[in-house]
Amino acid sequence: MKIKKIPMRMCLGCQEMKPKKELIRIVKTPENVIDIDPIGKRAGRGAYICPSEDCLRKAIKAKRVEKAFGQPVPPEIVDRLKERLVSYGVPKGV
Repeated sequence: MKIKKIPMRMCLGCQEMKPKKELIRIVKTPENVIDIDPIGKRAGRGAYICPSEDCLRKAIKAKRVEKAFGQPVPPEIVDRLKERLVSYGVPKGV
């Protein structure tokens, strides 16, 4: 039997390569809306982040989210992303 290849993606926060299923996809839709993509299939430019507020904080501080999407990220969107991470049952600061 063949061994199935596991797709790997890099976290914007910690810059580590991890299996795609362990990460949360953030997407910039064609309408220029930045949001969390829980299914991982929404149309648009995607970036991946670990399910922790710490990684989100690092990614925002280093402006990696802005670089990934080619546009500044408004503070209200960052707050919404933090709320969404908490709603996914993510422990704070892990």
